[in-house]
Amino acid sequence: MSHDQHGLAMTGASAAAVRHYDRAIDELLHFRAEVDAEANAALTESPDFAMGNVLAAYLGLLTTEVEDARTARARFGAFLRRIDDGALLPRERAHLAAVGALLGGDFLTCGALLAEITAEHPRDALALAAGHQIDFFTGDARMLRDRVGGALTAWREDDPHFGHVLGMYAFGLEEAGHYDRSEETGLRAVELNRRDVWGIHAVVHTYEMQGRFGDGLRYLDARVPDWSSGTFFNIHNWWHWCLYALETGDVPRVLAVYDAVLADGQACMELLDAAALLWRLYLEGSDQHERWRALADAWPARVAEPYYAFNDMHAVMSYVGAGRIGEAEKLIAVREAYVAEPRPGVTNHDMTLRVGLPVCRALVAFGRGDHEAVVDLLHPIRHRVNEFGGSHAQRDAVQRTLVEAALRAGRREVARMLVSERISVRPCSPYNWLKQAALADALGDGAAAAVARGRAGELARSGIAGAEPGG
Repeated sequence: MSHDQHGLAMTGASAAAVRHYDRAIDELLHFRAEVDAEANAALTESPDFAMGNVLAAYLGLLTTEVEDARTARARFGAFLRRIDDGALLPRERAHLAAVGALLGGDFLTCGALLAEITAEHPRDALALAAGHQIDFFTGDARMLRDRVGGALTAWREDDPHFGHVLGMYAFGLEEAGHYDRSEETGLRAVELNRRDVWGIHAVVHTYEMQGRFGDGLRYLDARVPDWSSGTFFNIHNWWHWCLYALETGDVPRVLAVYDAVLADGQACMELLDAAALLWRLYLEGSDQHERWRALADAWPARVAEPYYAFNDMHAVMSYVGAGRIGEAEKLIAVREAYVAEPRPGVTNHDMTLRVGLPVCRALVAFGRGDHEAVVDLLHPIRHRVNEFGGSHAQRDAVQRTLVEAALRAGRREVARMLVSERISVRPCSPYNWLKQAALADALGDGAAAAVARGRAGELARSGIAGAEPGG
């Protein structure tokens, strides 16, 4: 019997395998690519090490890449055929059940089983980290907060991973709308570990949700060496930097960052950041055809079969942006055939049916200039878009599409309501005031439009001081 660095018993692991497993967990919490090498090293030392195989399975299944999932399924199946699971500890068997649910596409059951593990073993860092990602992929803000919050008091301040747990909790607090607490908790997490990119990410999400783009720029700029390289989260945090810069109106600098960083993305999670950024420009009439073309070329193999509806949306964005409407419609047709067959327990089936397909159809309609159809498709689902995952900041691309379509379709009452909601929540966002100006123009109120544009310009200038990367 061996124990991991957090005192949890494990079976089937040599001392060397345990050391690699502990290092893998550390790399995982730091979002470093070395996690794969350490996980593989643990299994090289002890091929039937249960928690090592569980870790490898989660790593393959939580990338949202179809090929990674296929490899994980084959590898984990071979492990199960070799072992007697009756000889495993109850916690290990519980993880096998959670992985089994995830292998079958049941994100929700996997998340529930991981929550049971956390309730009994709150210091199981892998259960926390995997469950946290499941909550993110399913858009469950309450569980993003409470899964980690319920475990927090079992962690000691002197534990080297206490800061990482705080970073996860900060993100959950932000997604659940507790902005004061999320900022405080995220700042503390980064104070404990300045290279906690998830903690940094939680702080910048908080500023994004509050419209504090100047604070966000300054926070990121002061910490560029800590978040901009050495992890597989670099591109996403650059994406956040670009969202802030867009609020200042500095499109040339955003495109420079896009070309230097985002255009090189390879994984689905990196490609969707690139698509989400270009789509914001597309909504404002900025033609980035060559950038869209290159991005659209990267998607077909990754969405050849259904796996995660949130990825499908960004693939369709890329096709529409590149003017390849036919490819977008082909993807939609494949997904329509997919949801036509009942698939009990497959979370992505319901995600695609309830949110993914309406959103993808709306994006195609926007590309065709049928803005009435966009409003008709998106307005009924706007309060449940979270069901196909992502964060509030990521899903804002859908909400902005609805706002822009309402304005272009002349649906003035819908547009007024949507813009009023946005300004009431984030009155310091230049984007929101520019949409108020566009609405006032449509209503023939030039004076109100001028006031709104003036307010947008004033707010944008207030954030310019923080708009220099590394400044």
